[in-house]
Amino acid sequence: MPGRTVTELQRRYGRAGEEVLEGLRSTVAATGTIRPDDVDRIAAEVGLPRAHVNAAASFFADLAPSPQGRRHVRVCTGTACFAASGGKHLGDVSEALGAPLGGVSEDGSTSLQGVYCLGYCYGGPAALDGERPCAGSDLAAQLAGEVPRRDPEVPVAVDVDEPVVLAGIAGGGPGAWEAWERVRGERAAERVGAEVNASGLRGRGGAGFPAAVKWRAASEAPSDGPRYLICNGDEGDPGSFVDRLLMERDPQRILEGMSLAAIAAGATHGIVYVRSEYPHARDSLRAAIADARAAGRLGGDTGFDVEVFEGAGSYVAGEETSLIHSVEGLRGEVAARPPYPTERGYLHRPTVVNNVETLASVPWIVDRGGAAYARFGVGGSRGTKVVCLNERFRRPGAYEVELGTSLRRIFTELGGGLREGHVAGAIQVGGPLGGFIGPEDLDTPLTFEAIREIGADLGHGSLIAVDERIDRAAMLRHFWTFAATESCGTCAPCRLGTRRGLEAAKAGGAPTAEEGRDEMLAAMERGSLCAFGRGVPPVVRSIERVYRGPA
Repeated sequence: MPGRTVTELQRRYGRAGEEVLEGLRSTVAATGTIRPDDVDRIAAEVGLPRAHVNAAASFFADLAPSPQGRRHVRVCTGTACFAASGGKHLGDVSEALGAPLGGVSEDGSTSLQGVYCLGYCYGGPAALDGERPCAGSDLAAQLAGEVPRRDPEVPVAVDVDEPVVLAGIAGGGPGAWEAWERVRGERAAERVGAEVNASGLRGRGGAGFPAAVKWRAASEAPSDGPRYLICNGDEGDPGSFVDRLLMERDPQRILEGMSLAAIAAGATHGIVYVRSEYPHARDSLRAAIADARAAGRLGGDTGFDVEVFEGAGSYVAGEETSLIHSVEGLRGEVAARPPYPTERGYLHRPTVVNNVETLASVPWIVDRGGAAYARFGVGGSRGTKVVCLNERFRRPGAYEVELGTSLRRIFTELGGGLREGHVAGAIQVGGPLGGFIGPEDLDTPLTFEAIREIGADLGHGSLIAVDERIDRAAMLRHFWTFAATESCGTCAPCRLGTRRGLEAAKAGGAPTAEEGRDEMLAAMERGSLCAFGRGVPPVVRSIERVYRGPA
């Protein structure tokens, strides 16, 4: 991993990773930019090399070199908001604020930054005005003060006999901390690990790795110090908002899930990584941690405590090695694996990284038993999944369904099909790297395996309906812009491939076979370090298949 010298300093003299980003964030808030003397000052304050601080300052979107105005607005450019307006909202917001996208108004008072998701996919397009969210088709008018602002709540529905993930929101299931209270004591680690292993729970962040296997690997890895557990709340996949929903409205269940996972993994310290685009989730979790400590459920004699770490704007930071680097105050670059984080993760010690929805499932499993959870689902896809439907549906929102439910039922019966007489031209599954499917694929069951068979990936479990107003060329431009913007740049195949793809998309298409298109995509798949670079080519091919044209 990069930054070994820096993290050795942190191990010996105390943690400084959070102080790096907080110092940079505070400087931007106070002055609107980061100057060379600011980097010098922060490096001296935290006792780390200047190059380390400068590297972090140049990587994260929230710390971008362009100045920020006294009023800083982040507008969503993600796929769900793009599908809602065809991208028109970006120009409308820019005009209303008098500031160019990615720039500052002439008088320096207002800046406008594009971000790839704000978790308002069910009611977009959306923006954050400072830390105040607003969303709706009249977004520009809201920001201009011409109409009242709206912060719509996530619509929630359950299509299973008893909710698991949404138990604390939809009602039903064990109360928060009930499973933890019952399982504490002798052989607790064995009991928790056994129930989760029997449940077949796989990570809900996209990779689908068995949770109990990851915990066991961390508990058995040699370590000269503490083990860590990180809850990945960097829900950057445009189209997904279940993690924001849970962090804002049921944070105690997440903390309980972390505590149970920590028992099985032997972790003594937990970190919830919350993306900066989710300020309400950050505040909700911090309040919940204080309440849990006061109730004797975290810290003290429990042997496990949790803190919140706020990101600084990076899609690729959702990848576990990039996320760990971010927490260490490093550039959020991806590291080659092995070694895996369960062996050498945060500060080079065994670290478990699970996403929010995964951990929110654990209390129900431990309370009801792994066998009860395994009765949901089919084959290797056990349990339930919260599927997020975007604003184009008649009934958008978060739906907890059983794995194995057909996409057609979710699309037509639960979501009600598309609104206002529109028809689906394409459907993005599982976020930007999940891929696109067509209406003819809707008889596919919602499982890890079946979704892969039709050229997509379950990912976070979102379904973004893209209607007939958006054509193939517009979708290619949108996707390649995302890929080139969010590539961390660590490896050449991804860095160069995404830039080349974007250049071709802006020119009206994509590299042709004669221009080495297939070789470029193959190089990205074979040579990229992480799932981001390897995931771009299949998405390009899925656009080609759905739109029936050479991509």
